[in-house]
Amino acid sequence: MKVLAICGSPRPDGNTSVLLREALQVLAREGLQTAYLSLHDKQIAPCQACLKCAKEKNRCAQEDDFQGVYEAMAQADGLLLGTPVYFGSATPNLMALLDRAGYVARHGDNIFQRKVGSPVVVARRAGVNFTYAQVLFFFMIMGMVVPGSTYWPIAYGLKPGEVANDAEGMKTVAQLAANMAWLLQKLA
Repeated sequence: MKVLAICGSPRPDGNTSVLLREALQVLAREGLQTAYLSLHDKQIAPCQACLKCAKEKNRCAQEDDFQGVYEAMAQADGLLLGTPVYFGSATPNLMALLDRAGYVARHGDNIFQRKVGSPVVVARRAGVNFTYAQVLFFFMIMGMVVPGSTYWPIAYGLKPGEVANDAEGMKTVAQLAANMAWLLQKLA
Protein backbone atom coordinates (compact mmCIF):
# COMPACT_ATOMS: atom_id res chain seq x y z
CA MET A 1 0.00 0.00 0.00
CA LYS A 2 1.35 3.41 -0.96
CA VAL A 3 0.39 6.88 0.25
CA LEU A 4 1.31 9.99 -1.70
CA ALA A 5 1.44 13.35 0.09
CA ILE A 6 1.11 16.34 -2.22
CA CYS A 7 2.18 19.70 -0.85
CA GLY A 8 0.30 22.57 -2.47
CA SER A 9 2.48 25.25 -0.91
CA PRO A 10 4.71 27.43 -3.07
CA ARG A 11 7.29 27.13 -0.26
CA PRO A 12 9.34 23.94 -0.59
CA ASP A 13 10.05 23.65 3.15
CA GLY A 14 7.18 25.50 4.77
CA ASN A 15 4.70 24.51 7.44
CA THR A 16 2.57 22.41 5.10
CA SER A 17 5.62 20.29 4.36
CA VAL A 18 6.25 19.81 8.09
CA LEU A 19 2.71 18.49 8.61
CA LEU A 20 2.76 16.18 5.61
CA ARG A 21 6.16 14.75 6.50
CA GLU A 22 4.92 14.06 10.04
CA ALA A 23 2.01 12.10 8.59
CA LEU A 24 4.32 10.20 6.24
CA GLN A 25 6.58 9.21 9.14
CA VAL A 26 3.61 7.70 10.96
CA LEU A 27 2.46 5.89 7.82
CA ALA A 28 5.96 4.49 7.23
CA ARG A 29 6.12 3.24 10.85
CA GLU A 30 2.82 1.47 10.17
CA GLY A 31 4.45 -0.37 7.26
CA LEU A 32 3.11 1.61 4.30
CA GLN A 33 5.15 2.92 1.40
CA THR A 34 5.17 6.70 1.25
CA ALA A 35 6.05 9.36 -1.27
CA TYR A 36 6.17 13.14 -1.08
CA LEU A 37 5.54 15.49 -3.98
CA SER A 38 5.74 19.27 -3.82
CA LEU A 39 3.97 21.51 -6.29
CA HIS A 40 6.32 24.43 -5.54
CA ASP A 41 8.39 23.74 -8.65
CA LYS A 42 5.60 22.43 -10.88
CA GLN A 43 3.81 24.35 -13.58
CA ILE A 44 0.15 23.33 -13.56
CA ALA A 45 -2.14 25.70 -15.38
CA PRO A 46 -5.82 26.07 -14.46
CA CYS A 47 -8.36 23.82 -16.17
CA GLN A 48 -9.66 25.29 -19.43
CA ALA A 49 -12.84 23.18 -19.41
CA CYS A 50 -12.03 22.25 -23.02
CA LEU A 51 -13.36 18.71 -22.39
CA LYS A 52 -10.67 17.15 -24.54
CA CYS A 53 -10.18 14.76 -21.59
CA ALA A 54 -13.59 13.30 -22.51
CA LYS A 55 -12.15 12.23 -25.85
CA GLU A 56 -8.73 11.05 -24.73
CA LYS A 57 -9.39 9.19 -21.48
CA ASN A 58 -7.14 9.71 -18.47
CA ARG A 59 -5.20 12.49 -20.17
CA CYS A 60 -5.30 16.27 -20.14
CA ALA A 61 -4.64 18.14 -23.37
CA GLN A 62 -2.57 20.87 -21.71
CA GLU A 63 1.18 20.33 -21.83
CA ASP A 64 2.70 21.12 -18.44
CA ASP A 65 3.59 19.18 -15.28
CA PHE A 66 0.05 17.98 -14.62
CA GLN A 67 0.17 14.58 -16.30
CA GLY A 68 3.18 13.37 -14.29
CA VAL A 69 1.55 14.40 -11.02
CA TYR A 70 -1.75 12.80 -12.07
CA GLU A 71 0.03 9.54 -12.85
CA ALA A 72 1.70 9.60 -9.41
CA MET A 73 -1.76 10.10 -7.88
CA ALA A 74 -3.07 7.15 -9.91
CA GLN A 75 -0.37 4.85 -8.54
CA ALA A 76 -1.13 5.68 -4.90
CA ASP A 77 -3.66 3.89 -2.73
CA GLY A 78 -3.96 6.89 -0.45
CA LEU A 79 -3.59 10.64 -0.86
CA LEU A 80 -2.82 13.42 1.57
CA LEU A 81 -3.36 16.84 0.04
CA GLY A 82 -1.76 19.63 2.01
CA THR A 83 -2.21 23.35 1.60
CA PRO A 84 -1.59 26.52 3.53
CA VAL A 85 -4.44 29.01 3.71
CA TYR A 86 -3.91 31.84 1.21
CA PHE A 87 -6.44 34.66 1.54
CA GLY A 88 -9.01 32.33 3.06
CA SER A 89 -8.70 29.33 0.76
CA ALA A 90 -6.43 26.67 -0.70
CA THR A 91 -3.52 27.71 -2.88
CA PRO A 92 -4.10 28.15 -6.60
CA ASN A 93 -1.34 25.55 -7.12
CA LEU A 94 -3.37 22.84 -5.42
CA MET A 95 -6.74 23.89 -6.80
CA ALA A 96 -5.45 23.90 -10.39
CA LEU A 97 -4.26 20.33 -9.85
CA LEU A 98 -7.54 19.20 -8.27
CA ASP A 99 -9.74 20.87 -10.88
CA ARG A 100 -7.88 19.20 -13.71
CA ALA A 101 -7.52 15.86 -11.91
CA GLY A 102 -11.25 15.85 -11.25
CA TYR A 103 -12.14 16.52 -14.87
CA VAL A 104 -9.68 13.96 -16.22
CA ALA A 105 -10.74 11.29 -13.72
CA ARG A 106 -14.48 11.84 -14.17
CA HIS A 107 -14.14 11.64 -17.97
CA GLY A 108 -11.78 8.67 -17.67
CA ASP A 109 -11.62 5.69 -15.35
CA ASN A 110 -12.04 7.66 -12.10
CA ILE A 111 -8.75 6.51 -10.63
CA PHE A 112 -9.73 8.02 -7.28
CA GLN A 113 -12.85 5.92 -6.63
CA ARG A 114 -12.52 4.19 -3.24
CA LYS A 115 -9.00 5.41 -2.57
CA VAL A 116 -8.34 6.74 0.91
CA GLY A 117 -7.39 10.35 1.46
CA SER A 118 -7.60 13.51 3.48
CA PRO A 119 -6.81 17.20 3.37
CA VAL A 120 -4.18 18.65 5.71
CA VAL A 121 -4.34 22.42 6.25
CA VAL A 122 -2.14 24.99 7.95
CA ALA A 123 -2.78 28.68 8.57
CA ARG A 124 -1.40 31.62 10.40
CA ARG A 125 -4.71 32.37 12.09
CA ALA A 126 -7.96 31.80 10.19
CA GLY A 127 -9.48 30.09 7.17
CA VAL A 128 -8.63 26.51 8.11
CA ASN A 129 -12.19 25.20 8.31
CA PHE A 130 -13.22 26.63 4.95
CA THR A 131 -10.00 25.46 3.30
CA TYR A 132 -10.33 22.00 4.84
CA ALA A 133 -13.89 21.77 3.48
CA GLN A 134 -12.81 23.12 0.09
CA VAL A 135 -10.26 20.33 -0.37
CA LEU A 136 -12.54 17.76 1.28
CA PHE A 137 -15.09 18.37 -1.49
CA PHE A 138 -12.60 16.89 -3.97
CA PHE A 139 -12.40 13.65 -1.97
CA MET A 140 -16.17 13.45 -1.69
CA ILE A 141 -17.00 14.09 -5.34
CA MET A 142 -14.37 11.57 -6.44
CA GLY A 143 -15.92 8.81 -4.28
CA MET A 144 -12.97 8.52 -1.92
CA VAL A 145 -12.94 7.32 1.68
CA VAL A 146 -11.83 9.89 4.27
CA PRO A 147 -10.56 8.72 7.66
CA GLY A 148 -11.19 10.77 10.76
CA SER A 149 -8.89 11.93 13.51
CA THR A 150 -9.29 13.49 16.94
CA TYR A 151 -10.03 16.87 15.33
CA TRP A 152 -9.82 18.29 11.81
CA PRO A 153 -6.30 17.82 10.44
CA ILE A 154 -5.34 21.46 10.75
CA ALA A 155 -2.53 23.31 12.48
CA TYR A 156 -1.25 26.83 12.98
CA GLY A 157 2.04 28.52 12.17
CA LEU A 158 3.37 31.45 10.18
CA LYS A 159 7.14 31.24 9.80
CA PRO A 160 8.62 28.07 8.26
CA GLY A 161 8.76 25.32 10.90
CA GLU A 162 6.58 27.22 13.36
CA VAL A 163 3.76 24.70 12.95
CA ALA A 164 5.85 22.16 14.90
CA ASN A 165 5.05 24.27 18.00
CA ASP A 166 1.34 23.50 17.59
CA ALA A 167 1.36 20.30 19.66
CA GLU A 168 -2.37 19.63 19.20
CA GLY A 169 -2.18 20.15 15.43
CA MET A 170 0.84 17.85 15.11
CA LYS A 171 -0.86 15.19 17.25
CA THR A 172 -4.05 15.44 15.21
CA VAL A 173 -2.19 14.94 11.92
CA ALA A 174 -0.29 11.98 13.41
CA GLN A 175 -3.59 10.42 14.52
CA LEU A 176 -5.05 11.00 11.05
CA ALA A 177 -2.08 9.15 9.55
CA ALA A 178 -2.48 6.26 12.01
CA ASN A 179 -6.19 6.01 11.15
CA MET A 180 -5.35 6.18 7.45
CA ALA A 181 -2.86 3.31 7.80
CA TRP A 182 -5.40 1.24 9.72
CA LEU A 183 -8.10 1.90 7.11
CA LEU A 184 -5.83 1.11 4.16
CA GLN A 185 -4.76 -2.16 5.78
CA LYS A 186 -8.40 -3.11 6.44
CA LEU A 187 -9.37 -2.35 2.85
CA ALA A 188 -6.42 -4.28 1.36
